[in-house]
Amino acid sequence: QGNMAFAGKYEFESDENYDEFVKKIGLPSDKVELGRNCKIVTEVVQHGNDFTWTQHFPGGRTTTNSFTIDKEADMETMGGKKFKATVKMEGGKIVAEFPNYRHTAEISGGKLVEISTSSGVVYKRTSKKIA
Repeated sequence: QGNMAFAGKYEFESDENYDEFVKKIGLPSDKVELGRNCKIVTEVVQHGNDFTWTQHFPGGRTTTNSFTIDKEADMETMGGKKFKATVKMEGGKIVAEFPNYRHTAEISGGKLVEISTSSGVVYKRTSKKIA
């Protein structure tokens, strides 16, 4: 299984379709403002198929999801909802089905590219490696 190296720290660089996407998934407006153009730092620790995926928000709030590829894990959404998901690895991409969107993450050109899709709305977030 050709696992790509996801480990590292990545800082938000750009995104596309944020507002349309968060409306589609019903994110509360206070959380919408928090996330807009926010310099989220994503920290990924990877040991084989075991991942710890932490997002550091300005102001000290963090969200951490720990999971193992192909095993069910307890996860948390952007809006803080808890759910269970089985994260898969498809062609070097990490793929997770969230309750109301599908999320993929890959390393492309040294950057972390995350794509969330909900009912045809595609939200893309690109982060540059800082560590």
